[in-house]
Order: sequence, then structure tokens, then C-alpha cells
Amino acid sequence: MIARAVASFGGAGYAPVAPGTVGSAVAALLGAWAMQGPGWLLPVLILASAAGGWLAIRKAVLEHHEDPGWVVIDEVAGQWIALLGLAHFSWPGVAAAFLLFRLFDIWKPGPVGWADRQGGGTAIMMDDLIAGAMAACVLLASRLAGAGL
Repeated sequence: MIARAVASFGGAGYAPVAPGTVGSAVAALLGAWAMQGPGWLLPVLILASAAGGWLAIRKAVLEHHEDPGWVVIDEVAGQWIALLGLAHFSWPGVAAAFLLFRLFDIWKPGPVGWADRQGGGTAIMMDDLIAGAMAACVLLASRLAGAGL
């Protein structure tokens, strides 16, 4: 029961339409709140990645699914990685992190697609972590270019 709650990120994964996007949106909002606190985002991200990786692999093996739609802890971890590309909290920055992460997660360019094609429980987490890292890199580059996010 606890494993299912964590894997679905408190039930966000049971959204009837676009559960990955819903999970990412909830993660972006919670991540925005965490960014305003004393360094909460990185430790929570590490915990979500570790728990998500274990749960995703377990569910994939036990239920014989490559990537169950209701498991969104991978999107949560990827979204939080994307938020790490922001210098500070701002709603435009959070929105940019959300949109970039979803773009890379859905489009699956280069290394994201490669990770997704690996299959199994590891791929469930890895493609989203890479999509989040790519989004963070774009945000960092835009910051260096003076975009102010």
C-alpha cells in the first residue's frame, strides 16, 4: 500500500488523463515550494530517485509491465532535476522547467530515447532522469545567456 502510494506520488498517477503530466505538475508545484525552503529540493530529489528506482524495478518485475502508467515517481524525480537548473524560485522559471521536462520526456530525443529503449525497471527511471537533466541544462544555458530564469 505504501509502495503504491509512493510510486503513484500520492495518487497523481491515477489521473484518468495524462498521469505523467499530472504527476509532473504536482511535482513542479511541490518543488517550487521546496525551492523556497532551506535546501529541501536536492535531498527530497535523491530520496524520490532512490525510492522510485526501487519501486519501478519491483513493479516492472512483479507486474510484467515495462512502464506502468500509474507509476509517476519517475516523472517526479525528473521534474525536480529540471528545477535544479533554476537559479532561484520564480513562477516563470518553474513553468519553463515543467514545459522543458515534459517536452524532453514526451519527445525522447537522443539519450532520453536511448534510455527508454533499454527496457525494464531501470529504463523506467533513467529516461526521466535524463530528460530532467536535459531540461536543467537548457535552463542553466539560458541563465548564462542572460535570460534570468
